[in-house]
Formats: sequence, structure tokens, C-alpha cells
Amino acid sequence: MSDGLAGQMLAPWRLPEARLFNEQAKLITQHLLGVGIVGASMLGLFCALTLYWLFDDRTGFYWLACSWVLNGATYVLLRNVVHRTMTASRRFWLLVGVFASTGIIWGVLPLLILDASSPIPLLLIMVVIITHGAGTFAINASSMPLYCAYIYPAVAPLMIVSLFSSDPLMLGLGGLCFIYLLCMTMFASGAQQAARHSLQLQFTNLELVEQLRAESEQRELARSEAVAANRAKSSFLAAASHDLRQPLHALGLFLEALGRSGINDRQQEMLDNAAAVSASARHMLNTLLDYSRLEAGVIEPAPCGFRLQTLFSKLEREFGPQADAQGLVYRCRDTVLAVDTDPSLVELILRNLISNALRYTEQGGVLVACRRRGAMAHIEVWDTGIGIAEENRQAVFQEFFQLGNPERDRRKGLGLGLAIVQGLCSALGVELELASVPGKGSVFRLIVPVEQGGVVSDTRALVRPLANFDGVSVLVVDDDEAIRVAMSELLSSWGCRCLVADSAASALQVCSALPDLLIVDYRLRDGQTGADVMAALRERLGVLPPTFIITGDTAPDRLREAQSTGALLLHKPVDTTRLHDAISRALGAHLAAR
Repeated sequence: MSDGLAGQMLAPWRLPEARLFNEQAKLITQHLLGVGIVGASMLGLFCALTLYWLFDDRTGFYWLACSWVLNGATYVLLRNVVHRTMTASRRFWLLVGVFASTGIIWGVLPLLILDASSPIPLLLIMVVIITHGAGTFAINASSMPLYCAYIYPAVAPLMIVSLFSSDPLMLGLGGLCFIYLLCMTMFASGAQQAARHSLQLQFTNLELVEQLRAESEQRELARSEAVAANRAKSSFLAAASHDLRQPLHALGLFLEALGRSGINDRQQEMLDNAAAVSASARHMLNTLLDYSRLEAGVIEPAPCGFRLQTLFSKLEREFGPQADAQGLVYRCRDTVLAVDTDPSLVELILRNLISNALRYTEQGGVLVACRRRGAMAHIEVWDTGIGIAEENRQAVFQEFFQLGNPERDRRKGLGLGLAIVQGLCSALGVELELASVPGKGSVFRLIVPVEQGGVVSDTRALVRPLANFDGVSVLVVDDDEAIRVAMSELLSSWGCRCLVADSAASALQVCSALPDLLIVDYRLRDGQTGADVMAALRERLGVLPPTFIITGDTAPDRLREAQSTGALLLHKPVDTTRLHDAISRALGAHLAAR
């Protein structure tokens, strides 16, 4: 016999792996303690009573007593060891002993009544043993060795005695016992294979569930780490941005004041260069600010109907000279379309798209146009630049992603423009499409609803010339001395009477009457904020003048807090032209309301 065939024949008799057998043993023990022992005891009582009532044979009662003692001992043994930790081999032999002793008890019963005058008691006992064997099969068929440990001792004695008998009926009974043992062994082998396969699948499923749980925990951990990293990034950007904005804000104010102090042409040229560098830094910081405002969720669209041509003309006046300086052609097709969306956010989107187009175009030019498609307007920005490869068309909308700028040239921006554009489109609820051919150019298409009503607002900004605000009293509250000095110099050059303070307490000291205008930094020393200054002045003076909050913070929470004050929010470094225009508008509105 070959080793392979021998291995196949012996496989059903081998002890399976430990965890598989332990699970089998657990199920078998539960069945025994549940119905197995009770059922065997009741079946034994039936045999003893039947033998006594039909054949007046008391032998069955003696056997019954031994059987019940064994059943009781088995119950106590299994109850005590079922929860104990032991090796699979030891647990196996313990159960073998339990089933073998039970089989021996049942195998002895036919031998006790062999001398009966009729074979009918033997037939009755055989039927009972077969019935008990079927019940035991239901309990421990998952383990063929354990089942055979019971069924062979229970049936073999009667089979052997019957086969050596000269009585034809007994010979037939012995042959029937042999066939029964053969069939039950085959059934037990198949049942064991099915049970092991089922348990193996159960273990496999449990392993898969555990693996999925572990992977889910890893994903959750990775997500938590990503959220923490994003928060740390935002905190770093906010802190760095605030610290950079403070001196740049003061620098811009000083440069503006210096430009109005009567300098010669050479000094003016140097001042213009310094102002250009300052403007470049201000542009980068404002890009960070736009990104932070998106993260903070403080951008609230205010849709209205407006004509696109006014916005296109404004952008052409701004970007046309820049394109000329680069040797590019900037074209804008006239349009009569009006759209229904937020004009300031659409302007910011187009600024970023046009700025990107000029930045990545070396030859050719940029085209801005609009086409109507049903109820929607397609605002398009075309360029003849480097184009965007297919694999990068999702990545370009990620933060700090730039094409062709490994050296991080500051003239190419920070890589936030398209991330801001995508965030603004989400805030507006409009679509943005991108098509590109590498080496030939790209087109970004903003899809917005066409204005259906008759009232259309004009986005043309009111441009006011710089003028002196003679006699206007302004209270400036800022904890940075350089900014206080610079703001005082600038406002004085505009004709204002400037009062300065560094906290709420000092503001109350220097301000004996209601000023015409309040300009306050949001974050002050000792945990004070601009809101605290506003509250203190309101309590002292009863009312507040037109108020500007100027902040260098870009942290989302700080932006929401500052916006909740209701004051006009400006961000450091403030463009002096914008500051002058804002003051002019605020004072005009205040005087008109009186």
C-alpha cells in the first residue's frame, strides 16, 4: 500500500489542528450536557422497565443502576473540565474515555440476557442500541474517532456473539449488526468531513472579519492622523501668516506714507521697487487668506444678477498690461450676457484662472470669453501654455501642487490657486470643467446660471481719488508699536487726526469723545480681542462709530469670531488704496445715515 493511499485512509482518524478540535469538543460537550446524558438515562430506563414488564427480568435494573452512575460521573466530569484550559490531545482522550465507557455499558446489556428463552429481548435491545447510536451520531458525528469509540463497544459484543451462534436468527442479527457498523462508520466519516469544512469556513470568516476590523481601524487611524496633520498644517499656516502679516502691514503703511513725503525721482524708483516686492508678498499672503477662509467656512455666497462685460472689462484693465509685459496677447470677447451668482466670488475665481494662465504661458496668449448654453453660461479661460497631462488633471486642484516648479519659484505662486477655485465653485454650487492638450494649452470652463430677471446690478467698483479727510478723528488700537506709528503717519498724511492705543484700557484713556472712525486689531495682548475693545467703548460711549477690524489671523476659528462682530473685516497687509476707499465709503454712509 502506497504512503498516499495509507494517508487518505488514516486521515479521518487523525486528530485535527488544535483550534478545530477544540471547537468540535466544545460543541460535543454542550450537546452531552444538554440532552445527551438525559436522553441516554431515559432510554436506559425504558429498556429496564420493558424487560421487567414483558419478560419479568430484573437484570435490566442492575444494569440501569450502573448506567446512571456512569452518566452522573460523566456529567460531573464534563461540568468541571468544560471550561478548563488543556491541550487538544488531552481533551480528545478524555472524550474518548467518556464515549468508550458509555459504549461498553450499552454493549454489556445484550450479554446479560443471552440466556433468555426467546431472541425477542435481544432484538428489542438491538433496536434500542441502534436508536441510541443514531442519537449519539447527531451529537458527535463531527468527530469520527469519538463516535466510533462509542458505537463499536456498543454493537460489537452482540455482533460477535451472534455471528458465532448456530441459531439462524442470531446469525442474521449478527450480519445486521455488521452492516450497521459499516454504514455508520461511513456516515460518520462523511459527517466529520462536512463538520470540519464548516468549522474551517467559520474560522476563515472570523479571520476575514478580524482582518477587516484591523484594516478599518488602520484606515480610521490613518484618517485621524491625516485630520491631525491637516489641523497642524492649518495652525502652522495661520501662525506663520499672522507673524508675516504684521511687519508687512507696517511696511506697506510706511511705504505709502513715504511716497507722499516729497522724494526725488531716484528715491521714487527705489520706493516703487520696494512697493512691488511688498505687493508680491501681499498677494501670496492673500492667497493663503482665501484658502483659510474656505477652510473656515466663512464665505457665504450672495448671488445676484450682474452683467459679465463689466467684470471682463475690469479684469482686462488689470491683466492686459501684465500680459503685454510678458509679450503675450490678452483678449476678451465682448458679451451681453448677465448671470445670477455671486459677482465677487466669480471675480476671485476668474482672477485665479487668468493669473494661472499667464503664469504658465510663454508664447501666444490668453482668451476670456462666455457662451450661452441653454439656461447656463459657460465662462471660459483659454491659454496656449504648457497644458496639463491627463494624470495631473485631478492633482492640480490639490493644495500646494504645481506643475514644472521643482525649485518653488515664488513668481509661480504657492500652488493654491486652483484649490481655491475648486473650493469657491463648491461654495457657489457651480461646475468647473477642465480640458487640456499637453504642449498646446488648456481651457477652464465655469458653468453658471444665466440671469432670468430684469434687474441686473453692475459690478463696476466706485473708484475714488485719494483725498484728505480733514478733521476726521480716527482711533487706532493695535498692540504692535510699528503698526501704530505707521498707521498714524498714513492717516495723518490723509488729513486725519489720529489717536492710538494698544489695549481696551488705553483706548478708554485717550478717547474722551466719540471718534469718527475706529480701526482695531483683532488679536491684542493678554488674550484681549478687538471685540473686547468694541464692547468697552460701546459701554463707555453708548454707541460705536464705523468700525474696521484689521487682522493678520487666518485661523478658521479666528476668522469666524472676527466676522461675528459685525465690523468691516480687513486683512493685513492692507492695500492702502483699498483702505482709503473703505474709509471713504464708511464715512460717507455714516454721514448719510445721520
